[in-house]
Amino acid sequence: MSTAATHLRTIALHWVDLADAAGQPALVGGFGQGLKGYLAALDERARLEAAWARADERADTDPNAPGQRPIPVRLHILDTMRVIEAALVACADDIAHAVQRAPITAPSARRTAVAPYASQREADIAAADRHRSEQLALADQRDPRRWRYTGRRTASYAALWLLARVERAPGPCRRLTDAEERRISAVAAGAAERLERALDIAAQRRTLEQRHDCGGLIDVHGGEGRVPVAHCTGCGQVWTAAGAIAA
Repeated sequence: MSTAATHLRTIALHWVDLADAAGQPALVGGFGQGLKGYLAALDERARLEAAWARADERADTDPNAPGQRPIPVRLHILDTMRVIEAALVACADDIAHAVQRAPITAPSARRTAVAPYASQREADIAAADRHRSEQLALADQRDPRRWRYTGRRTASYAALWLLARVERAPGPCRRLTDAEERRISAVAAGAAERLERALDIAAQRRTLEQRHDCGGLIDVHGGEGRVPVAHCTGCGQVWTAAGAIAA
C-alpha cells in the first residue's frame, strides 16, 4: 500500500473519531509543547474549570440561561476539521476536473416528420435503441464512483474517492499521472498529520531549543495518548509531569 493510500485510509477511518472529539472535554496529556506546555495546560485547564464553575453558579440562578455549560465544543478540533475538509474537497475537485470524463449524453429524439421511418418495425427498433441509450446515459450520470461538485462533499468521502484513484479502482476516470498522484500524496499527508495530532494517535518526538544546564539537548517524547517524557541527551536526566526521575 502506498503512503498516500495509508494517509487517506487513516483520514476515512478516523474522521468520525475527530468529529466525536470536537464535542468532548479537552484532554491534557498529549505531546503539546513539552513538559512546560503540559504543566501550563494543566494550570489553564484548572483556571477554565474554575471559571466555568462560577459561571454555572450564576447560570443556576438565571431561569433564562440557555444551553449546556460548559459549552461542550473544542474549537481547535473544529478548526482542524475545517482545514482538512477544505483541502481534501479542493483536491478532489481539481483531480476530478482533470481525470473524470464527462457523463454520456442522452440521445435526442428523431424528428420523424423530416426523416420518417420506412416501417413500424424500424420505428420500434429505433425507439428501443434510444431507450437503452437513455438508460445507459442516466446510469453513467448517477454512477456512485463519479465525484460530484454538489451534494456530499465531506472529508471522509473525498478521502475515499481519492483513495480509489490512487489504487486504480474502476470508474469513469483515466489513470492518474505522476504529478497528480504527488499532489494527492502531499494533501493526504498534511491532512493525516493534522488529524493524528488533533487526536493524539501518533507517536512524536521533538528536541527543545533550550538546552539542559549540562549543555545537553532535551528530547521530549509523547503522543499516542501518553504523558510527555523528556530526557537530556547529555547527562541522562529524565523528567515527567511529576518532576525529575533520574540523573
